[in-house]
Amino acid sequence: MIYRDWIGTIGVGLILLAYFCSTFRFIDSHSKLFYLLNIAGAGLSCYASYLIAYWPFVILEGVWTIVSIVGLLKAKL
Repeated sequence: MIYRDWIGTIGVGLILLAYFCSTFRFIDSHSKLFYLLNIAGAGLSCYASYLIAYWPFVILEGVWTIVSIVGLLKAKL
């Protein structure tokens, strides 16, 4: 695998980890950890999609990152 593949794989892995842990109630879907996993995962996936110029996923993962940041900020209040 090359650089962009590793970045995308790690990013998707973090998103899936957050979803798995939330689904099986290892973490709460409104916890800071859940949001941080999603921010990191979506940010890395967005960057990897940018590197391969796959714009639909750049938009998807970019929005996912922004929504997760907003969720984290709301969780802190």
